[in-house]
Amino acid sequence: MDIFVLAMLIAIGAYTLKSKDERRRISLLGSHLGNYQIEKLMETLSDGYLRALAEDDPVRREQIWQLLESTELKLCDQFNRFAAEFSRVPELQTRVSKLPVSLPFADKLFPRATFDLRTLLNIHAQGIARAAQNSLGRSPKGKAFALSAELFLMQHSCHWFCKSKTVASARVLMRHKTSYEQVLASVAPETRQAYGALVGA
Repeated sequence: MDIFVLAMLIAIGAYTLKSKDERRRISLLGSHLGNYQIEKLMETLSDGYLRALAEDDPVRREQIWQLLESTELKLCDQFNRFAAEFSRVPELQTRVSKLPVSLPFADKLFPRATFDLRTLLNIHAQGIARAAQNSLGRSPKGKAFALSAELFLMQHSCHWFCKSKTVASARVLMRHKTSYEQVLASVAPETRQAYGALVGA
């Protein structure tokens, strides 16, 4: 058989297997996220933060910050419940490859180069809760920045699970105009330390 044809067949087969695995992961994560309004709450917060930052009237701006507090708490509660629910998924389904690109079943072929999404979601839940509780007494603007960073990193992890680290980083940059490295540098030290210990960042 011609080497070029053989290479094409191998490439098509690998792509088919990769796509099938990605669809399984997207379906798994989506089936759990679908029980919550996490994405909608994140969008509400993002729009609210922008509105507050653009408001010139200090009184009106303070009112917006106060209104957003209930959304922040609701988001924390929903994400905690989501992480707890997802923790019951069998480990064989929640391994994530640390390889920069997506390879078919890389989590099974290279098990040592993986981490458990369940553990990572718990790290994100703690980081989001810390930012929302604002125990450090940040200004409303500082609190919004800290919570946004935690949420962006969580989104990156979800995209990483579904696709690959490279795709996840590109999506964060495209959606939020912020690089993965900037997001990681902006989260709380506790989040960054636990995250790095797990994924090797």
